[in-house]
This record gives sequence, C-alpha cells and structure tokens, in this order.
Amino acid sequence: MTTAPARLDPAHYEPARIPAGVLDLTGPADTLAAGRPGKVGLLELRYARSGGRTELMDRYQKSPLQIMLPLYVDPLRPDMPVTYLMSTGGGIVQADRNRVDIDCGPGTEVLLTTQAATKLHRMEFDHATQVVNLRARAGSYVEYLPDPLIPYRDARFYQHTRVHLDPTATVLLGETIAAGRLARGERHAYRMLFSDLEITRGDDLLVVDTVRLDPAEPGSVTGPAVFAGHDLMATLYAVSPLAPATELADALHEALSATGLAFGVSVLPDDCGAWVRILGSDSPAVTRALHTAWNAARRLLIGAPAPDLRKS
Repeated sequence: MTTAPARLDPAHYEPARIPAGVLDLTGPADTLAAGRPGKVGLLELRYARSGGRTELMDRYQKSPLQIMLPLYVDPLRPDMPVTYLMSTGGGIVQADRNRVDIDCGPGTEVLLTTQAATKLHRMEFDHATQVVNLRARAGSYVEYLPDPLIPYRDARFYQHTRVHLDPTATVLLGETIAAGRLARGERHAYRMLFSDLEITRGDDLLVVDTVRLDPAEPGSVTGPAVFAGHDLMATLYAVSPLAPATELADALHEALSATGLAFGVSVLPDDCGAWVRILGSDSPAVTRALHTAWNAARRLLIGAPAPDLRKS
C-alpha cells in the first residue's frame, strides 16, 4: 500500500501523461483547486485467498471515493466477493483527480462494479481525471465492470486504465460511454472525453484502446470506429488462458447475434482472448447486451452464469 505522504503528491494521483487536448484545458478552477482536500479521491484495495474464499485484506479510501464492504451475493459462487465502488460526491466535477488501485492476489476471484453510473458534471474551468490500476496475479479471476460514464454539457474528462495480469490470470473488463445526458437533450454536448486503456500480460503490451471524443473535431464522435450515430458505446474485453481466443470470440458473437444491436467481435493478439464493442441508442437494451456478453464469457471460462447485480 502507498504511504500517506506519497498519496497526496500530484505525481501519485495525476496521470503519467495527459493528452494534449485535455492538457490545454488545464487552469485554475473557480471552486476548490486541483489537489485540495475533497478534490483528490483515492481508493486502494488488496484481495487475497483466505479460508477457502477471497477476502478484502487491505483498504485505503479517501473521499469522495469509497466502497461498500464486499458482499457474497452470488449463490453459485459464494466464495467470490462483489465490491461496489462508490463516490460520495454524486459524480466527477471540475478539477477532481481520482486514482483507484486494485491488487488481486494469487488465486483470488473478484467482481468489482460501481454503485451507479459515473456522472461527469459541467466543467467551466480546468478538467477532471481518473487513473485506474488493476493487477491480477497468478491464477486469479477478476471482473471489473463499472456502470456507464455519462458526460454532461461541457464536461472535460480524461481516464487512464492500466491492467497488469499474470499469464495465468483472467480479466474481464467492461466500459460503457453514453453520448451525454440524453433526457436533457445533451447529445455530444460535452467539451472533451478522452480515455486510454492498456492491458499488459507479463512484459508484453497486449491491448491499447485509445478513445478521443471531441465533438468539435469532425467525425471524432459519430464516425464508424466510435458511436456511428448511436447514443451508447459498450465494450467488453476478456483476456484469459482458460479458453482459446477463437472459441471465446465465437461464444460472444453467438450470444449477441439475437440482440438486434450493432456489434463487432474479434480476437486479441497472441491468442490471449477476445473483445466486443456494442452500439445502440436504447440504454436498457445496451445494458442487457453487455450482460449477455459477460454471461457468455463467464459460462465458457468458469462454468457459472453472470449474476444479476440489481442496483435499484
């Protein structure tokens, strides 16, 4: 675990690199400045096997980030804790700096999700960032499935997610991005939403997914590689040695073929797994489709269906 003084050093909670477009928006906020108490959210979790199940062994949290204590609510996997990540602030606002570190020890099995969607509020000054570091050690099975990011008008946000996994570990990672607060007519009304995902296995960089959503840049939000005219974009990565990549991709494709949504499936490099991207404009339908993909991957990899994580 990181020592207390180092946690409050900007070098700890700021992304190692910030894309130029976001960096150009840096500046003093008209509210609390970046780095002030209440603006730096920190969460550190460490899991280990104990007594025949996975348990949370260490936790550090600094508001606005926190968790509910892990719950063992999956009747078919009573040894696998479900941890809900939460924010006391009701969303991310200008000049927020969040960092989440999750360490899943050898042989652990962990499901992490959020309590609700992450709201990116209006930002007139500066920008907000979030860094997520996920480590899956030997033989572990980890699912990280946060609810959607919803950018409000003029939101300015950068997220950097880094996954490090042992060659014998499995990680299922999902992400959903909405075009905006659609009920208010805010479709791609945010200022900028940038995201970088990196998945490393051992010393090998397997996956880099770079998302650059800038409504002021023609084609950057409605092009074929992003929303393509839809309102939601969901992605699921499954990196695992437990099944051949082609078998995993086929299972995902078969599961989604009846949804009626636009989607694409392909294998990942070095036969390490598969990924799928789903597009749609009906939020419940996209949520169900992502759950369907998760369920198909889970059944293939560990022989158990995805649980129903009701949050309302």
